[in-house]
Amino acid sequence: MQAQKFNSPAVNAHIQKISSQISDPDLRQLFSQCYPNTLDTTVVFKTINNLPDTFVITGDIHAMWLRDSAAQVWPYLLHLPQDPQLTAMIAGLIRRHSACILIDPYANAFNDGPGHSEWMSDHTAMLPELHERKWELDSLCYAIRLAHGFWQNSAERTPFDSQWLAAMKLAVATMQVQQRKQQRGPYSFTRSGSWQADTLACDGWGNPSKPVGLIASMFRPSDDATVFPFLVPSNFFAVVSLRQLAAMVDALFGDSAFASQCQALADEVAAALQQCAIVQHPKHGVVYAFEIDGYGSALLMDDANIPSLLSLPYLGAIAADDPVYINTRRFALSTDNPWFFKSDQFEGNGSPHTLAPMIWPMSIIMRALTSDQDDEISHCLQMLKTSHASTWLMHESFAPDQPARFTRSWFAWANTLFGELISKLAQNRPHLLLKKD
Repeated sequence: MQAQKFNSPAVNAHIQKISSQISDPDLRQLFSQCYPNTLDTTVVFKTINNLPDTFVITGDIHAMWLRDSAAQVWPYLLHLPQDPQLTAMIAGLIRRHSACILIDPYANAFNDGPGHSEWMSDHTAMLPELHERKWELDSLCYAIRLAHGFWQNSAERTPFDSQWLAAMKLAVATMQVQQRKQQRGPYSFTRSGSWQADTLACDGWGNPSKPVGLIASMFRPSDDATVFPFLVPSNFFAVVSLRQLAAMVDALFGDSAFASQCQALADEVAAALQQCAIVQHPKHGVVYAFEIDGYGSALLMDDANIPSLLSLPYLGAIAADDPVYINTRRFALSTDNPWFFKSDQFEGNGSPHTLAPMIWPMSIIMRALTSDQDDEISHCLQMLKTSHASTWLMHESFAPDQPARFTRSWFAWANTLFGELISKLAQNRPHLLLKKD
């Protein structure tokens, strides 16, 4: 068993407190194992030139994804006021995100400094610092989300320096380029000898799109290629992130011009979503499409990875009682969604990333996080506590009729997301944690 990477007294105290509120011993053990998993196994924290620096691997892949690393530490933000060392660690991750974006805003995953990657032969502008160079709009959004959450939960301001501001300006400029209004921009990507979802069509530029104000994302948060370039959940996420960034740069730097630029882009994307991303489903009525191309074509599905259509209220992108979201949620959690799978005991969304039919615990967790129904949340908890195959950790995916057949035994994002769910239930619906089956 590997040594604990990072210890937080505040996190330890939280685990003890929440565990005392859980009557089910299996759910209690699952929470106590999952919640600290990111700190226990994935964090490399140090100081460089008297400033914090943090590298967070995703788990069984020794590389840092902007998305995963931001999501992995997200539930710990509430402990910052009680733990200066935890504050320094997450400040170090924000600084590392800034450095990574300045190296290449199109990359999704990074090495810990110059190194080797199995993907160095990809046909794109690979650099030694990159693990993978898939342009995923949500990667930049997650970096902004973490910075904003840190800003709200801590008085520490050292991560917000000239490097961070430069990274944020490059992030926004990249989003604007990928609106592809005049030209398709500098990014292209192909991978030799790979399956369809791991490379881009049209000689690496992706399928055609018509400029409508949305931001093209050539890959999904699953790291799979998009079919149509305008990934709707990621564009919703971008609206939230850009508005958060506008508030931050105005308050921290007094940069009203950049704040206005962020706000204007957010408004443009928001308007385009309402105009172009709502489609008619034959059974569920008006729903949000998963991907569109601006010409009128739409892909109707949902993927377990976040941002997903299901996760939009969780990300603050849309109200849970929005009529179009309600229809979309009903569609996403039904067999009308081609990536929704079920058996007698389990049901949830999967992903083309793990092929069919595999359910992602992340989708079950997100279903619970976006529900206001006790019965539905209890059903999700039952599935989660009986699908870990005696590992007491979340996995990437599992077979609906055979949970012992799973992918990725070490997937830290799913673990801390489960811990976040239990923490929120302890605060908002504590009676659900006191129920015994």
